[in-house]
Amino acid sequence: MAEDGASIIDLRQVSMAFAKRGGDPLTVLDRIDMPIRRGEILGLLGRSGSGKSTLLRIAAGLIKPTSGEVIYRGAPLTGPAEGISVVFQTFALFPWLTVMENVEAGLDALGLPREESHRRAQDAIDLIGLDGFQSAYPRELSGGMRQRVGFARAMATRPDVLLMDEPFSALDVLTAETLRTDFLDLWEQKQLPTKSVLMVTHNIEEAVLMCDRLVILSSHPARVGADISIPLPRPRNRIDEEFGNIVDTVYAALTARTIEPAGDSKQPHGGLGQPLPHASVNRIAGLIEIIQRAPYHGYASLDVLAKSLSLEVDDLFPIGEALHILEFAELKHGALKLTAAGQVFAGSGIDERKKLFREHLLRFVPLTAHICRVLHERDRHNAPRSRFDIELGDHLTHRDAERTLNSAIAWGRYAELFAYEDKAKTFSAFADTGPQ
Repeated sequence: MAEDGASIIDLRQVSMAFAKRGGDPLTVLDRIDMPIRRGEILGLLGRSGSGKSTLLRIAAGLIKPTSGEVIYRGAPLTGPAEGISVVFQTFALFPWLTVMENVEAGLDALGLPREESHRRAQDAIDLIGLDGFQSAYPRELSGGMRQRVGFARAMATRPDVLLMDEPFSALDVLTAETLRTDFLDLWEQKQLPTKSVLMVTHNIEEAVLMCDRLVILSSHPARVGADISIPLPRPRNRIDEEFGNIVDTVYAALTARTIEPAGDSKQPHGGLGQPLPHASVNRIAGLIEIIQRAPYHGYASLDVLAKSLSLEVDDLFPIGEALHILEFAELKHGALKLTAAGQVFAGSGIDERKKLFREHLLRFVPLTAHICRVLHERDRHNAPRSRFDIELGDHLTHRDAERTLNSAIAWGRYAELFAYEDKAKTFSAFADTGPQ
């Protein structure tokens, strides 16, 4: 738990924008205020692509924000600084160096004498449970052991602040659980040299298990949507009622900051540039069927669904968001409730499902309706993909534009609204799918 609440790093009105093909730059982070306080593990949550990793790199001094400032030790941070270490998701080890040499490599920038550098590296190796592996190469180690090397390298610099970018996500479930437990034991016993931790994660249970406070980012652009304190003593038990209540609160906050209800007007939020989630029709249909039948009977909370389906938030949310956009379900307060159309879809056959899906695409997804309209206005009823890439580039990042158009293609093909030839990168219209 936090000792004195004083900020070690303070992000003040931090914004980040990237250039796009035409028009004004695209803002991905918008006026973020976020203190990282002494004595706390701070979790950063948000949908995939919300800017979590970008914000972490700004806090580390690896990226300069477009506007705003990062205050570290009372002064503006202008680049990588002594006292801030980063643990990455992908281990980032030098394969040609031994464990000892990899850990010592993190000390090179400090200009320490050889003996001191070696002693610090050995202390970090002992602390993180790698003693005996000093002469091993990364190829000889399991994923969990390689990540321990990453932790040891970060700890060898004796940082005030440790920044972790999804440090357990590349590991299997059992290895991740062991490494999380070991890290928390060292933190609680005050054996770690670091005074504060910022951890980016997409795993809600992991966040509630490890963190003292959670900052939840909204999307498009990212803003601070919620700041949630976790007052539970450690060690925490996932089956405790209060633990479950906080998980529910986080799901509800993520839902509120990710999706806004379409409302009675049924006007799609976002227009042509509305980002579409990466969710296959099979997954969309499968989730509708699961929610419709027992024990849910049309209503299911996201945390219960995630546990029963063994899905992470970044796997479940895109499907739920697709149901919401298509008006097959309402996504709010951390739960999915099937609409009347969703219930009809669940009980229909293949042809009826296609017809209903087609109607909802044309009514609630502006991009697919726009593609159909363009195709039918052209003499040859076809159009290159680049025509729509350029339009989406005015509203979305390249990654989001590509993902959005890919989703529109998959959904439109299923609904038989249009065909798409991937090799030629060309859309073509079906005869009976003119603008509605």
